[in-house]
Amino acid sequence: QVQVVESGGGLVQAGGSLRLSCTASGLTFDHYAMGWFRQAPGKEREGVSCIKWDGSGTYYADSVKGRFTISRDNAKNTLYLQMNSLKPEDTAMYYCAAGRSYNANYVDEQWYNYWGQGTQVTVSS
Repeated sequence: QVQVVESGGGLVQAGGSLRLSCTASGLTFDHYAMGWFRQAPGKEREGVSCIKWDGSGTYYADSVKGRFTISRDNAKNTLYLQMNSLKPEDTAMYYCAAGRSYNANYVDEQWYNYWGQGTQVTVSS
């Protein structure tokens, strides 16, 4: 049984930082691309960042480029998202997902098979 669990969300002031983590079990972690998605109240879920199975390629949405860094530790079956210079518009539920496709230019949530329950990030102004 595949389990994907996010952690590290919380309340932070604008300009602050948070580091999200995601652990996945029940799958061969280094065979999967991993992605971070977010959904703000009243908005559609959007792709934030994704990383290739071996970490050799990454994608970032324009809204987070230069502020967020995705990484993975395949030995620990763990995915990370370092979020710096946070803005109130980054407030959302953040989801981690595992999928079998990767593209350096965009991310499509339909590629992702396994999803976590999400971790809330709230940025106050």
